[in-house]
Amino acid sequence: MDPQEIATRASALMPGLLDDLGALVAIPSIAFPGYPAEPVVRMGQETLRLFQEAGVTDARLMDVPTGYPPVYGEIAGPPGSPVVVLYAHYDVQPAPPEQGWTSDPWTATRKDDGRIYGRGAADDKGGLVAHLGTLRVFDGQPPCTVKLVLEGMEETESNLEAFVLAHPELFDCDVFLICDMGNLRVGEPALTTALRGDVACVVTVSTLEHPLHSGVFGGAAPDAMMALARLLATLHDDAGDVAVAGVSSGTWEGEGMSPEDFRSNADMLDGVDLTGTGTIGSRLWAKPSINAIGLDMTSIAGSSNVLIPQARAKVSMRIVPGADPERELDALVAHLESHAPWGARVEVQRTKTAPPFTCATDGPAYVAARAALSEAFGAPVAEAGSGGSIPLLRTLESVAPRAEFILWGPEDLAASRIHASDESVDPSEIEKLVVAQALLLQKLAEGA
Repeated sequence: MDPQEIATRASALMPGLLDDLGALVAIPSIAFPGYPAEPVVRMGQETLRLFQEAGVTDARLMDVPTGYPPVYGEIAGPPGSPVVVLYAHYDVQPAPPEQGWTSDPWTATRKDDGRIYGRGAADDKGGLVAHLGTLRVFDGQPPCTVKLVLEGMEETESNLEAFVLAHPELFDCDVFLICDMGNLRVGEPALTTALRGDVACVVTVSTLEHPLHSGVFGGAAPDAMMALARLLATLHDDAGDVAVAGVSSGTWEGEGMSPEDFRSNADMLDGVDLTGTGTIGSRLWAKPSINAIGLDMTSIAGSSNVLIPQARAKVSMRIVPGADPERELDALVAHLESHAPWGARVEVQRTKTAPPFTCATDGPAYVAARAALSEAFGAPVAEAGSGGSIPLLRTLESVAPRAEFILWGPEDLAASRIHASDESVDPSEIEKLVVAQALLLQKLAEGA
């Protein structure tokens, strides 16, 4: 097929693909512990059905020791054709009411701006639909051998890494197409070439054997919550840059965005300053960041006039491409253990070490992907980073060392608001991504 025929087919497929997206968004497939299993199971089954009908006739839910199963299947291409893995995930983040949604998160809602709103519309049910469209463009007979991998627990404690290590032969390929990213702005194509990693720990600060009356003892006895606050404050300097000795940092040379665009995209409140120094691209993709993402202590509703004896915080640090997660976490732990005020007792529990990832950009598949993306969008292609982490990629790299990685998707950074309220996707991003993926498969086959 020539590029125009691929574009025409993709356009004709869009009404059905958007219907599929709406049906998938309606399934609250939250794989986190404590949420009902039935919707996740239903989502896996519905995803399986759609891809079987799209040509992956042998697709099946794979047996895994724990958690929700991945969908796996293969379509054999012509002899000697490249092997391409299509990856996405069918689970989503929670969407609690307190996030402030302006429409039902489990109803795909087309609003005046043309975007489709709903949990998972972009991350990553939009990616699932893009893969569906790619296979439908070829009537289920793509020009390459295609392996389908759809994860069921990407947003929580993934079970796919262990599955990959147990069945490496299933993941042997020439190219991984990871459809769980997106452009910086709608209509401006970008390939993601670097992902930050993520390390985390829980720090517990203790100062007293038990609560004490704040009027009787306050002023001399240290409060654990105040000690924890002072400890957390040492993690940044006055500009907001990470102030942990030994943590890696760098600069970003690829595509970025202006401070004004970033402020707008982040919906920052009037008068609130940006944190950190350097370009926005460097702050997001080449420098570390630290956040306290959880806190345990007395609630306001349950508070009384007492000094807090113990307080806990979960601390997450995004680490830069090329960094060793164990070494970076060592530096964070050492800082927390050595900066407590007033001699407060500090205990640190390490909870996560997810490695960063960097894509090679000099291989034939990457060159073909740039060309395909440029043709699909009618614009030059930039290179961007991602502040998120996908530890699975390093595992896939270990079992398929010759494979190239192409990271893209429908989740434009400017407006998709993945993981937050009013998550959305622009349908044009899905359509053009379908075209790009189909063009890439054709280019890979022609170049074989």
